[in-house]
Amino acid sequence: MAKTIYEKDGFKFEKLKDNAFNLIFDVENSKLALPSLINFDLVKLIYDLNSDIYVSNNLQKIPQENAAIVTLLMKHFFEDLGLPQRYSHLYMTQEIKDKQIVFNACSIHTEKPDGIPEDAQLMPIKYMVITCDIITQHKIDFNCSIVFDNNLNIPPFAEKIIGIMIHKIFTRVKKFINNY
Repeated sequence: MAKTIYEKDGFKFEKLKDNAFNLIFDVENSKLALPSLINFDLVKLIYDLNSDIYVSNNLQKIPQENAAIVTLLMKHFFEDLGLPQRYSHLYMTQEIKDKQIVFNACSIHTEKPDGIPEDAQLMPIKYMVITCDIITQHKIDFNCSIVFDNNLNIPPFAEKIIGIMIHKIFTRVKKFINNY
């Protein structure tokens, strides 16, 4: 059974089981055709709008595969607690269906990207599925399921902090789209 870690302003972050989480929210704007905005450029915008959380981000599109390589370096939030700085290095694909846009992502474990500090550790994402259900051209429901590798140990106190940070990230994106 899912345990709600953080819920606010139509945003819900749940723990499904160890290392498995779910994020649910929606975006609505009566002036925009939202499905046309749901693409890799939106992924880049998410990180650009959150420079207080991410030190750097890079998105390299692979058009022939409808994919991208995404590299994110988070600020070192838990340094005082002895936890490592984290980065993500993801292979992400996008699939467009009739009433749905789906992003699938998983960590790239083979090499550490350029510009990542030597002591930073990979956020080991086994898989992440972001499902964007097109309710109308002006409303989209988002459901993000993320499963981390079994060897990642997320302390319980960090789960709530992660929920608050993710809320902040997606609230900014939602506000940006609503005000567009």
